[in-house]
Amino acid sequence: QVQLAESGGGLVQAGESLSVSCAAPPSIFSINDIAWYRQGPGKQRELVASITDDGSTNYADSVKGRFTISRDKGKRTVHLHLTSLKPEDTAVYYCNAGKVRYDPFDSLRQVDYWGKGTQVTVSS
Repeated sequence: QVQLAESGGGLVQAGESLSVSCAAPPSIFSINDIAWYRQGPGKQRELVASITDDGSTNYADSVKGRFTISRDKGKRTVHLHLTSLKPEDTAVYYCNAGKVRYDPFDSLRQVDYWGKGTQVTVSS
């Protein structure tokens, strides 16, 4: 089972910033379409931000202007930079790959790979 690896969560105060990252395992050459989701206590999992193979980004209204999704040139690591954090941003943040390549000559493959999640806690 292919699993992505999130990192970078932690405890911060309201108004502070934090970055979380998601790395591809060695079996994947590149992550071409990827999204960040989050699940707060007692809430359903929700889409936070996404980036496609051509670099198009999309954000939930609740995080627009505060969160930024980006990735490295090799498309193996994706970052989510969270600023002006609020207590309601407290959640486990998950990355989800929708399209990948397994080698440089591969075509884009439709997948549904998740990581285990990383906890972000924002205190008031």
